[in-house]
Amino acid sequence: MSTTTGRVFVGRLAGSTVFDPNGDQVGRVRDVVTTIRSGAELPQVLGLVVEVPMRRRIFVPMSSVTALEPGQVVTTGLVNMRRFEQRAGETLVLAEVLDRRVDLVPSRERVGVVDVAMEQSRRGDWEITHLTLRKGGGGAFRRRGEVVVAAWAQVSGLAEEEPNQDTTSIVASLGRMHAADLASALQDLSPKRRAEVAAALDDEQLADVLEELGEDVQIEILGALAQERAADVLEAMAPDDAADLLGELPPRQAEELLELMEPDDAEDVRRLLVYDEYTAGGMMNPEPVVLPPEATVAEALARVSHAELSPTLAAQVYVCAPPLETPTGRFIGVAHIQRLLREPPSAIVSHICDTGLEPVPPETELPQVTTYLATYNLVALPVVDEAGHLLGTVTVDDVLDHLLPDDWRERDADETDDEPADV
Repeated sequence: MSTTTGRVFVGRLAGSTVFDPNGDQVGRVRDVVTTIRSGAELPQVLGLVVEVPMRRRIFVPMSSVTALEPGQVVTTGLVNMRRFEQRAGETLVLAEVLDRRVDLVPSRERVGVVDVAMEQSRRGDWEITHLTLRKGGGGAFRRRGEVVVAAWAQVSGLAEEEPNQDTTSIVASLGRMHAADLASALQDLSPKRRAEVAAALDDEQLADVLEELGEDVQIEILGALAQERAADVLEAMAPDDAADLLGELPPRQAEELLELMEPDDAEDVRRLLVYDEYTAGGMMNPEPVVLPPEATVAEALARVSHAELSPTLAAQVYVCAPPLETPTGRFIGVAHIQRLLREPPSAIVSHICDTGLEPVPPETELPQVTTYLATYNLVALPVVDEAGHLLGTVTVDDVLDHLLPDDWRERDADETDDEPADV
């Protein structure tokens, strides 16, 4: 029996941590499963969609929930690890109810669903009892509309098979997630809904999400965008990820998008497209941290502290003669962040950089790159051309993306998911 009392709003429940009875984390709430029927009968809440490690989504019935509130959910600990599959007649609240356009009874005023509240009945079952609604705002209701809470019986239109649905509330709910988690949430939406939500994200957020999705879904989402918007999103992606995605498109479509991109961004991507995807040149990021020989440790640490840099890109700086944009002047060496942290701020980077680390040419194939990283315990390595100019850097996460199967994001952690597991 749950210890929760009062209403629980699903939008606030999204992303809440799920614990077992011992306080160990099981996963996070990604959605709520309910049944919606025509008429005034309150929909029953069947359970939660919970994302566990390896991005697997499982179903946790409400009978296994002992405490429920925004921020944390406690379960009995015994759950079935079979991957969740939505059944006929089931509705996902976040994916399919938020932002629906419905009618208030009896005024027939058109309103939008902002959130959904559920409560536990005297029998112990969970039911959808109230809806938070936004009035006004036209076809795509806006934040300026009045917000009201209405009982389930005061609303009609939620049982329609072809919903009229906006994206404001679901984007607000999902937008708090890490890009990898948001990508996983998009993966489980219908193609139509996925395209609607993706289109509502800003360029930077959508770029981060695309980098976490499989190629098929990337192409699907990109194809649903207007070409100008697609080019803007490609500009916001890491050049190597943008090149990988464009490499999967028909050549004519890829060229059209490159023409719409800013020239500097397009040039970075074009240079990567010259190389085979499974070579150092095809995997490299052409925007490493590059410093001149006279730079100080203080300058180097200031550069790697920028929030937009990934941990692997920030792990080391590359010392080169001018020009400092790739392809740079003569490559001199690498300064690792651990060494930078041990030196005085006024020390000259070129005096402490590692000049013994041999760079690799862009034609180096994936097995050799992998071996090199493993042999020298590196998180990244420099890629140079025949003249010794730095072209970019291959990071260990780039290598992992190319070593894993194409569908690794959609795979289950194992195949034996029919048995209950004590988690």
